[in-house]
Amino acid sequence: MSTAQRIRESRSDRMFMFCVYLLLTVFLLVVLLPLLYIVASSFSSPQAVSSGRVLLWPVDFSLRGYHAVFENPQVVQGYANSLFYTVVGTIVSVTMTIAIAYPLSRRTLVGRNLVMTLILFTMLFTGGLIPTYLVVQQAGLLDTRWALIIPQAIGVWQVIIARTYFRTAIPEELVEASQLDGCGDLRFLWSVVIPLAKPMIAVVALMYAIMQWNSYFDALIYLKNPDLFPLQLVLRNILILNTTGGGAVDASVALQRREMADLLKYSLIVVASVPVLLIYPFVARYFTKGILIGAVKG
Repeated sequence: MSTAQRIRESRSDRMFMFCVYLLLTVFLLVVLLPLLYIVASSFSSPQAVSSGRVLLWPVDFSLRGYHAVFENPQVVQGYANSLFYTVVGTIVSVTMTIAIAYPLSRRTLVGRNLVMTLILFTMLFTGGLIPTYLVVQQAGLLDTRWALIIPQAIGVWQVIIARTYFRTAIPEELVEASQLDGCGDLRFLWSVVIPLAKPMIAVVALMYAIMQWNSYFDALIYLKNPDLFPLQLVLRNILILNTTGGGAVDASVALQRREMADLLKYSLIVVASVPVLLIYPFVARYFTKGILIGAVKG
């Protein structure tokens, strides 16, 4: 038997693939070049950054930006707080999302369509900032860690993703077979559904983790104790303190403060982005599967 002949691509196919690779290259450059510029600026001197001499490589290599960031003791505290909010908040959010999405995916649940409609309604219409603040206040969550976890614990979009996955990936025949073997709903959820839903759980957890890590507005509204501030709010305060100053100052001092503020912007971006960049490779393979949730039913 002769070896298989390689299928020859037509000219139109080659042109199409060339356009695809060209478009992907453009997208890569659009994402990569600003990232390289930010990293290079964070390792440059304040004068080089302020004068615009930095492109894709550090100029007058310096760690002054990172020294200024980590010299503040609140940064370490902010890292610990953000880590707590991210880990605990993600666990709570994923648990509550699964708890509401799995029952809604079962055809035996009476009124599931009405409940899903009400959930979607909250995605389109909200009470606003002041009513939400009053609810948090009446619940006794103001100036506590739970103020950043409980009010935003469930995301409607994440519930839709989880519900769609459960409906397409968990067949009813599997549920019926487990019931015949005497398996209860909670046991079935823990022993069968959750192991099969790892790609979806990874995607939802990544969404919640990024939201928690980047959140600062809720902390700005609900927290007054600096010891509870997340990293994002701490970095914001550092940047504001180095940008503005009270009273009249010498022109050279004002210039140094402005140069330092320009450098701090890039150092703060790197400091706040590193944890997310470190986490993503570990969930990337699940994320690739998760983006196809519900696309193919096999």
